[in-house]
Amino acid sequence: MAAPPCALDGVRVLDLSRILSGPWATQTLADMGAEVIKVEKPGAGDDTRGWGPPFLPGADGAQGDAAYYLAANRNKRAITVDFTHPEGAALVRTLAAQSHVFVENFRTGGLAKYGLDYGSLSAINPALVYCSITGFGQDGPYAQRAGYDYLVQAMGGLMSITGQPEGAPGGEPMKVGVAVADLFTGMYAVTGILAALRHAERTGEGQHIDIALLDCQAAMLANQAMNWFASGTAPTRLGNAHPNIAPYQVFQTLDGHIVLAVGNDGQFRAFCKAASLDAMADDPRFAANPARVAHREALTAAIATAMAARTSAQWIAALDAVGVPCGPINTVDQVFADPHVQARGLAHTMHRSDGGEVTLVASPLRLARTPPRTDHAPPLLGADTEAVLRDLAGLDDIALARLRAAGAI
Repeated sequence: MAAPPCALDGVRVLDLSRILSGPWATQTLADMGAEVIKVEKPGAGDDTRGWGPPFLPGADGAQGDAAYYLAANRNKRAITVDFTHPEGAALVRTLAAQSHVFVENFRTGGLAKYGLDYGSLSAINPALVYCSITGFGQDGPYAQRAGYDYLVQAMGGLMSITGQPEGAPGGEPMKVGVAVADLFTGMYAVTGILAALRHAERTGEGQHIDIALLDCQAAMLANQAMNWFASGTAPTRLGNAHPNIAPYQVFQTLDGHIVLAVGNDGQFRAFCKAASLDAMADDPRFAANPARVAHREALTAAIATAMAARTSAQWIAALDAVGVPCGPINTVDQVFADPHVQARGLAHTMHRSDGGEVTLVASPLRLARTPPRTDHAPPLLGADTEAVLRDLAGLDDIALARLRAAGAI
């Protein structure tokens, strides 16, 4: 049977990004069917190919690509072009002239000297959607600074609200366990690119998209930013508690821990009944969420005593039966062993061009008519250089050999 169409069939993306935020964006576009051509430095490639251990074994048993690289580069074609070489830059311009989207995450203004900035490329392709991803944006006093996820989690306020409270054991600002500033920036980039593509389809007019990690991190503060705007009081670290809802945190059970996530007063009453804490449901200190937040310490102490009397499995069964949200704190291996995760097909195995296999987290997108594709494993360095340059740049064997000898590819 023929494969179903993909939403971005016919869209070509020239991807000069590396590390995580840009590759995450272009991987998402590739999952939706875009032809993504990943441009890497000859002999080295994306830095994350070496960000290990762990590494995937190569076909010959040698060290292969790092797991970090594999997480963000499926469904792409990989070419090696040195755009710091004049002929390499000319090749990139040739490819950009035939592309719909150009993605880069070099330091602000860094590509201008190679003729690969938005002004240069839009002159040869006016419909081009050009997305620049940087730490701090194209303007402002920090525009020339290098930006990294960890730094932006700190500067963007996330670490100030993550971790145990001040004065508690281990009470220091804490980063999140994955690079969320990079990942959300990648997803904001996808949203901007799709909006700009829609505009280009209607008008033939491309545009420059300026995406900054710090901007995205500030936007991600969401309710915590609004807590500051509304109250004039900066939020602080609450450990595993929630600033606006209670009880909504981790509790210790007889044999471990679970998360209890009571989102409304009806769920609280159901929890009290299941926990044999009926009197708490009518206590004016706890009957409504604002009161529970105000009396969080007393509420938490009473619940903690009750929770310690049963096992995690007993609590999950009892609370699930009455519609109270709760769940275990799974390790990563437990996540992918979970029957629901398996039923949703969130892990899948792909075959690489060297004959090796790699298991990846599947795209979470579920599109009934245009589902994501799963046909290309993360490519080996330069795997598609000759094919792409033959097809799109019209090069023959002699031209390719000359460019290789010159170090341009």
